[in-house]
Amino acid sequence: MQAQENLYFIALVPPEPLCSQIWALKEEMRDKWSSQASLNSPPHITLHMPFTLKENREKAVVQGLQELAEGYKPFSVELDGYGAFPPRVIYLHVTPSDALKRLQSDVGDLMKRGFHIFGEEAGSRPFRPHLTLASRDLKKEAFEKAWQELREKEFSGRWMAQGITLLRHTGQRWEELSLAEFADASVAADDYA
Repeated sequence: MQAQENLYFIALVPPEPLCSQIWALKEEMRDKWSSQASLNSPPHITLHMPFTLKENREKAVVQGLQELAEGYKPFSVELDGYGAFPPRVIYLHVTPSDALKRLQSDVGDLMKRGFHIFGEEAGSRPFRPHLTLASRDLKKEAFEKAWQELREKEFSGRWMAQGITLLRHTGQRWEELSLAEFADASVAADDYA
């Protein structure tokens, strides 16, 4: 019997209450501009684009991510305003950091070397960390109006990244499957509060 294949991706997911604040912005995009595709996943910064994997290899990926995460300490992630990838994507801008860039690169290397799963090829597109609010179902006309309204609007947020999240698609939406915690994550979370 063949193992079932599922769809996965790897991300940083902000904690509460920031996660709920960002979710409310996604709902606003749905209500005001009829863009609801981003509501299929929790707010996140993508570290590795979606990939298919046989379900019987899932535990190995979880273990690989945990081993990778143990080499990291929690680090600050800062959100600063809105951004866009015309003509359909509006997002919250993430201030780039060396830790975030290194993590994204290390996740890509792990998936490539350990599992022969390839994401964006190095150098093909630069890593532009962001949290998507509206995407593929945002009509071009709505994009123009929404971007006019949001381009000068302020939004800021900050959190301590505590680990790497593996998400799995249920057939309808993305769900958080596992969190590979960084070294000393619980201590840093307490210090940050």
